[in-house]
Amino acid sequence: MAEITLDKLTKVYGDGTRAVSELDLEIGDGEFVVLVGPSGCGKTSALRMVAGLEPITEGRVVIGGEVVNALPPKDRDIAMIFQNYALYPHMSAFDNMAFGLKLRGMKKDRRGERVNSAAKTLGLDAVLPKKPRTLSGGQRQRVAMGRAIVREPRAFLMDEPLSNLDAKLRVEMRAEIARLQRELDVTTIYVTHDQVEAMTLGDRVAIMRDGLLQQVAKPQELYDRPRNLFVAEFIGSPAMNLIGVDLKRSNGGFVAKFAGSDHALEVDDRVLGRRPGLRHFDGKRIILGVRPEDIEDAELAGGAPEGRRLSATVDIREDMGSEVFVHFGVAGKAVRGADVKAAVGEEAAEVAQFKGNVWVARVDRDTGAQEQENVELVVDTTRLHFFDPESGEAIY
Repeated sequence: MAEITLDKLTKVYGDGTRAVSELDLEIGDGEFVVLVGPSGCGKTSALRMVAGLEPITEGRVVIGGEVVNALPPKDRDIAMIFQNYALYPHMSAFDNMAFGLKLRGMKKDRRGERVNSAAKTLGLDAVLPKKPRTLSGGQRQRVAMGRAIVREPRAFLMDEPLSNLDAKLRVEMRAEIARLQRELDVTTIYVTHDQVEAMTLGDRVAIMRDGLLQQVAKPQELYDRPRNLFVAEFIGSPAMNLIGVDLKRSNGGFVAKFAGSDHALEVDDRVLGRRPGLRHFDGKRIILGVRPEDIEDAELAGGAPEGRRLSATVDIREDMGSEVFVHFGVAGKAVRGADVKAAVGEEAAEVAQFKGNVWVARVDRDTGAQEQENVELVVDTTRLHFFDPESGEAIY
């Protein structure tokens, strides 16, 4: 096992594309860190530089205290698990798993011990004699993981290993990877564009955008205290609801009045305690963020007190089984721009532009809210988020 340090890691391609810019990141011994972000954010380029598959333009990669910039991949003592499995089609599962050990000159009986041990851990005993074409997607991915495990490397590098699997199998394999990493206690860097994978797997999650590190923190901290508008929009599904508001003093506290609308939400004293910087925005236009799960049907919540209430007409009701997504229109100043587009994707941003201010509430399945009917909603005002419209930075 080993610590991995990325010191101002930079990648500029021949055409001038700057894929990664001065990435600073320290991964502790045995830590599971996930690099996540939209397509083209630089996460895979960063991983490939760590692996030695991509030349480093500037900066350093340090593994176990050793600068490995000039070392070829085979000498870095790391194992990479790819999206497409990269199995040899003419070899059995056993031979695929043992191949790297054979190249190292390990004796046959020792190779067998390692492969059989890994196969038992991964539930592959019955498929070891089979060729990859006869295996399911999940089995192929397990074989690829087994090939990495038997090498007992200092670190695992995983490049979107679950993206080719169906939704149900992805959930199962996600749990399998988490269990294995915990048991093996191997330093792991995992790349994905799926924020659910990132939040459920990582000890810490590093969010990237346009080659720049936006925030690195534990999953819960990213959710509760996003550093900027991009992180806030990217983390959470459905995405955070946003609106332009005017922050004003009222009865010794503050209210966030939706710009151009009668809606207003009280800023809870606990929010002010956590975000003292809000006081500097008295009388100014800022951005309010409310997560869908922080809005509930007022009837189920025991009423909607003044200052926490939203009166709305239901546009779309989506029954998810354990919960209901209620889509409704909100009058006010829409929040658009590059931060939002980068976080939710261009297509979703275009739909939002077309629909205007459509919010989503993630409410209890017992809600009586029906399409085209009025509903009273209540907002948990202890969990409001605020952002500076000029910089996009969160206000704390």
